[in-house]
Amino acid sequence: MRLTTMRDYAEKRDFIRMKVDSEITLRDSRSGESCKGICRDLSGTGMSIEVGQPFAAGSELNTSLPSNNEAFPSFDTTVKVLRCDDLGNERYQLGVEIIKVES
Repeated sequence: MRLTTMRDYAEKRDFIRMKVDSEITLRDSRSGESCKGICRDLSGTGMSIEVGQPFAAGSELNTSLPSNNEAFPSFDTTVKVLRCDDLGNERYQLGVEIIKVES
C-alpha cells in the first residue's frame, strides 16, 4: 500500500485515535464476569483493547479506564465488541464501539 493511500484512508476517520496503553477493567454485562486488559488506543467512537480471553462480536461490556489525575474521574463506558482478533499466546485484540458514556 502506498504511503499516500494510507494517509488518505487515515484522514477519512471522523475521530483521531489517541495511543493510551493503560490498564482497563471490563465486565461482561450478561455474565457479570470481569477481567483486566490494556486499552491500546481510544477515539471518539471506540477503543482497541488487548485482553487475555476472547469475546464474541456483539457482546456488550462495561469498561472502566482509570484517570491518572485525581481531578478527573475514571472514563466509564458501555461498549459493543465489533471484532476479536487472536494475537496468539492467549492474547486477543478487541475492536469495540462506545455505545454509552457513563456519567
